[in-house]
Amino acid sequence: MNLNIYHTGPLEVNTYVLTDDNTKEAVIIDIGGDFKKIKNALDEGGYNLKFILNTHGHFDHILGELEVQKEFPDIPIYIHKDDMPHLLNIKDELKMWGFNNNTETLTPSKFIDEADRLQIGNYKITILHTPGHSKGSLSYYVDGKLFSGDALFYNSIGRTDFFDGDYEELIKSIKEKLLTLPEETIVYPGHGPSTKIRNEKFSNPYLN
Repeated sequence: MNLNIYHTGPLEVNTYVLTDDNTKEAVIIDIGGDFKKIKNALDEGGYNLKFILNTHGHFDHILGELEVQKEFPDIPIYIHKDDMPHLLNIKDELKMWGFNNNTETLTPSKFIDEADRLQIGNYKITILHTPGHSKGSLSYYVDGKLFSGDALFYNSIGRTDFFDGDYEELIKSIKEKLLTLPEETIVYPGHGPSTKIRNEKFSNPYLN
């Protein structure tokens, strides 16, 4: 499985593009913007975009998917149902951050949770419900890589001061769902540099 990283949108979200050369399938995680640039690269490589995954519904992680919804309505967009309030309140969230709030509401194609079975090529995508940063936050584990959204960062954790954030719940999610993964797992967060589970288990000041 191949991995390419784009920094998209006004808050520099890490947008992850997973591709499989055997099946020519592609999956994107969190599109903050620049979708056409990413789509053009996939088209040039002969890849077929299977679906888009969201770690959560905060505006900075989904802004690019409004473009997908309008221009490529057949591409499936997946998110957890508990983050639907963020999609419905995107105008207010944008305004709170000082951005233009003249935008539409994202309508996901499907709500997903831990029981769903997803894959790219022959690689299984394990869905982990990791609430705390938001109620419907999801993390994805595939091919020894963890895409943690805004739950777990390099030596840090996600904010919990939003309306559905919960510090204790976030710590519980990280310790029970993420730190139990193999220590060599590479963690790719929603913002900033990558890390490893081993590092966060022993060096993250919020978890020790």
